[in-house]
Amino acid sequence: MSQKRPCAMGIIFSENRKEILLIKRRDVPVWVLPGGGIDFNESEETCVIREVFEESGFKVKIIRKVGEYYPINRLTRITHIFECKIIEGKPTTGKETQEVKFFPLDKLPKEIPPPYDEWISESILNYPYVIKRKLDSVTYVRLLKNFLLHPIMVIRFLLSRVGIYINS
Repeated sequence: MSQKRPCAMGIIFSENRKEILLIKRRDVPVWVLPGGGIDFNESEETCVIREVFEESGFKVKIIRKVGEYYPINRLTRITHIFECKIIEGKPTTGKETQEVKFFPLDKLPKEIPPPYDEWISESILNYPYVIKRKLDSVTYVRLLKNFLLHPIMVIRFLLSRVGIYINS
């Protein structure tokens, strides 16, 4: 199996930093940060700007790099997280997105899979350095627990990992 391409995600706070922008995916209907896979010969910075626009309708500029997260298994890939600021646009859904919405940080939706909740928490802390660590919260044991609680969601997630997308 070939190495999965790295990805880049955007953290977008409201002006007062009390809300965060999330998108609801079409293939696996959960709330996540906008972002996706880095194309061949594309920088992670260019990727996050492109992906945020494609998935949310917002043009953004990068404020800072929050972190680099490394996989411990085949469920994840190298992920670059950037804090971004909206420079123009309006919330727009697309072929990958059901909804685009700001949520208060103290009232995030329950349908946020790991490690998105960690990435949000670490971004809020606003460290003066780039976090570099392993993605140790995405494990096979946790996947099994989630399968028992939400079998359809996990099946849709696993199908998306092998390139089969169920867009509703």
